[in-house]
Amino acid sequence: MMKNKIGILGSGVVARTLGNGFLKHGYEVTMGTRDASKLTEWHQGEGAKAKIGTFAEAAYKADIIVLAVSGKAAESALELAGEPVLEGKTIIDVTNPIAPEPPVNGVLKFFTTLDDSLMERLQRRFPAANFVKAFNCVGSALMVNPHLKGGAPSMFICGNDANAKDDVHYILDQFGWETEDMGGVEAARAIEPLCILWCIPGFQRNQWSHAFKLVKG
Repeated sequence: MMKNKIGILGSGVVARTLGNGFLKHGYEVTMGTRDASKLTEWHQGEGAKAKIGTFAEAAYKADIIVLAVSGKAAESALELAGEPVLEGKTIIDVTNPIAPEPPVNGVLKFFTTLDDSLMERLQRRFPAANFVKAFNCVGSALMVNPHLKGGAPSMFICGNDANAKDDVHYILDQFGWETEDMGGVEAARAIEPLCILWCIPGFQRNQWSHAFKLVKG
């Protein structure tokens, strides 16, 4: 059975962009937010399949949850969604552990280390949920059906549950990406810092229209 009910935790640009992408591809979307007024304009423009609710309402109704808040707010957003509701569900983790300090020569700072990723922390905190890292290594403008030279770009994913990764692979196919599965949750230690690399040309040269591609021999 197709998992067509998406609950998005967040109300920022990334959340709205992915919400629009899911609606475009025929999904029902509930956006979870602490402040519904932030989504009034979005809701008015998106039709009957677009709904707004609390984090708990968005998560409860969802077949698949998208975590699209800032890294520092990720744990609290999931707590507001309700730990029992998360059990057994696929959670697409779009977050990055970006620290509040400004970039240095275009290089962002993280509040994690290379020995422990944000997604690993979330998976430990909510062990019954099935986290899959995705969409964290590209800007919002390119997340849905990007048109770039060289064909479909690569989206690196990881997670411990094979079925959850299949869910995400299916979505990435629809959204115009080639999925590259890097294995278990520990691979988020390598995938999350791709955000740092992706942002450097933007901060240094205002170049933001790019994505990664894994070229195979």
